[in-house]
Amino acid sequence: MLTGVFKEVGKLELQEREEPKLISETEVKIKIEVASICGTDVHILSDPPGHPATTDTILGHEYVGEVVEIGKKVRNVAVGDRVIVDPTTTCGECNYCKNGIANMCENSSSIGIFEDGGWAPYSVLPAKNVYKVSKTVPPEIAVLAEPLSCVINGSEKVKVQPGDSVVILGAGPMGQLFTQVVKAAGAGKVICSDFSDYRLSYSEKSGATRVVNAKHDDILQIVKEETEIGADVVIDCVGALFDQTLDLVRKGGQVLLVGMNEHASPTISQYKITREEITVKGTYIQNYDFPKVIKILEANLLNLETLITHKITLDQIHEGVETMRKGDAIKVVVYPT
Repeated sequence: MLTGVFKEVGKLELQEREEPKLISETEVKIKIEVASICGTDVHILSDPPGHPATTDTILGHEYVGEVVEIGKKVRNVAVGDRVIVDPTTTCGECNYCKNGIANMCENSSSIGIFEDGGWAPYSVLPAKNVYKVSKTVPPEIAVLAEPLSCVINGSEKVKVQPGDSVVILGAGPMGQLFTQVVKAAGAGKVICSDFSDYRLSYSEKSGATRVVNAKHDDILQIVKEETEIGADVVIDCVGALFDQTLDLVRKGGQVLLVGMNEHASPTISQYKITREEITVKGTYIQNYDFPKVIKILEANLLNLETLITHKITLDQIHEGVETMRKGDAIKVVVYPT
């Protein structure tokens, strides 16, 4: 079968591999309907890499498919079910897992990053990492479950209230999903900032009430005009704008840090955070959020189809990655054939 493999630093290779087989009685085999390209995949394939991964691993941690075989001890899904994949494997034994914070697991791994993933026609993985989703949900929408689960995890940390003003920094896939989720939660003014007019045009489709191109517009001045005192909530989807979030949020407001950049060097004012009672929270991947996401998908609560800007087959994966790298796409979905 044709697969997309992380060969070495900066190199993605299409390889023919044997179809995987069940090894454990607690595994499932799925026939992949569609996968997608995440910003993390782009970082993995950069030189130098912006995210670690295991060489010779089939990439793709966002994918959906149909169960074609199950191990003898599998009870949560059956052959014929459509399933979405939670790519994070956890030990269930460390203090974090036992205390319900599995996204902080000390022994976690990631399917499609450190273990073979979804840029392939078939995948074998632990049954506990798949969730049944209705076949009424198009696979191109269901594949957004993983990034949406991360957004739901973050959204629950700030709990946007009806009428709240929200600033979202970064209009990539995560910024788009946050825009839709906070709008669905009842946010009043939603101001999105980015350097790309292309991406900002999708922010408007996602529900932004105002978009700001930070190349030539003063985001601070615009937020003051729109809110007078600053935003109730500021969400950084970039990972390098902590200082700016503190300038944009009102006294007593909330800052949510979503994007990650280990090379960012913010000059954090603890005095400002303390004196103005600003709540700052980080959020990392998801934490048991897939059941909630499935309900959202099956109820068709969001306008997710607008985010699918490109559809390719696996043999076009190099072009898809480059399109994402250039910022010329919101979401690229990949069909195995």
